Amino acid sequence: MASAASLLCVLLPIAVAAPAHAADASACGTSPAVAPDAEQARLADARTSALVERGGFGDFVRRFPAALCSARGPAEAGRLLDSWGGALWQSAVRRAQGQRPAGDLPAGDDRPLYWTRLAMTAQLARWEPGFAVDRAALRSRFEDASRGLTDNAFRTAPGVRRVFISGFDPFGLDAELRRANPSGSAALQLSGRRITLADGSPAEVRAVVLPVRYADFDAGIVERAFAPRLAGGPAAADVITTVSQGYPGIFTLEAWAGRARSADPYPDNTGALSGGTREHPVTAPGLGPGAEFIRTTLPAGAVTGAVQAPYPVLLNTEVTEIPAGGTTPVDRADGPTPGSRAVEGGGGGYLSNEVAYRSNRLRGELAPALPGGHLHTPVLTGLPADPQLLTGPEFEHNESAITAEVRSVLEHAAAPTAR
Repeated sequence: MASAASLLCVLLPIAVAAPAHAADASACGTSPAVAPDAEQARLADARTSALVERGGFGDFVRRFPAALCSARGPAEAGRLLDSWGGALWQSAVRRAQGQRPAGDLPAGDDRPLYWTRLAMTAQLARWEPGFAVDRAALRSRFEDASRGLTDNAFRTAPGVRRVFISGFDPFGLDAELRRANPSGSAALQLSGRRITLADGSPAEVRAVVLPVRYADFDAGIVERAFAPRLAGGPAAADVITTVSQGYPGIFTLEAWAGRARSADPYPDNTGALSGGTREHPVTAPGLGPGAEFIRTTLPAGAVTGAVQAPYPVLLNTEVTEIPAGGTTPVDRADGPTPGSRAVEGGGGGYLSNEVAYRSNRLRGELAPALPGGHLHTPVLTGLPADPQLLTGPEFEHNESAITAEVRSVLEHAAAPTAR
């Protein structure tokens, strides 16, 4: 089996290519009868394969089955999944930053990474090795590596601020399969990059892209992503910001994150529901102790006072709560009242609110002086009316404008002089 280092060396050519393996896929068993999960089932649409190929990631899907068949035992299989996941993440980051041109989709398009990862997890589900494996654990290792969780340590250069962010996969795909997520695109374009903050100081950004799946949040993916960057020492972040797609035409800095899930009947990418509604919110499983609402510590004034184009950036102080002693949800424009129960934070009661709550609950526990919060981007619009066209000038322009403004927000939010 190839080592992680040798896998990454394969990425050095101009064409983004999957790691090479000599094993013959025909010598390994597969089970075509394994039913895909609800998320993988969308791969039956030919447009998903086109997004993979036009992103330059087709070799990952073609070569992965043979790579799986090269594993000679459970430990080797685990290392292989780590390596292939890491190679996919690095390929996506390099492509997004224009370092590895491949395919004819825009460099910043986040969709090829999403659909390639999903196709590879479907192949993993069908793989039949000649030894016992914990398939769920292998998938988790691959998911973490291909989302940047295992490759997000800062280079510890003196005087360089460390900014850690998260984005999300595309979602709402049953309504529009071609959807992208500008938060994921921004994460790919910024991860590992040096930027210049508003006060002229340098900063390094590291990023992860999270799934839109309740089960992964229940299993602690947010905490796995953020804990190493909040634990102190030279590898710790100076600022954290979760990012997701939010409202039409505006950016919002969310003043409050709520502890509850309340988004049903809106499903996640697997079709799963949270079990919580506006009238009956529920607490997300696996959360440690914490307040019903957590307030942002990002310098909202510095951001909203400086970044307003091409989209306005607003501070959103709205929440929905059940007041102390009450039973009925109440919408409030000016934040929660003492003793209330959370229904929705500024980001609603879905996973964008939850990633903000989980990461900032952990921040409060491990690094309470650290600035942290959540940024909602505008909804990415502009897909062509013809459903067979995967991209178009308006869509590409809008994605580029949104991701550029995410960077501008970070340049002001992370400046050490910002208040």
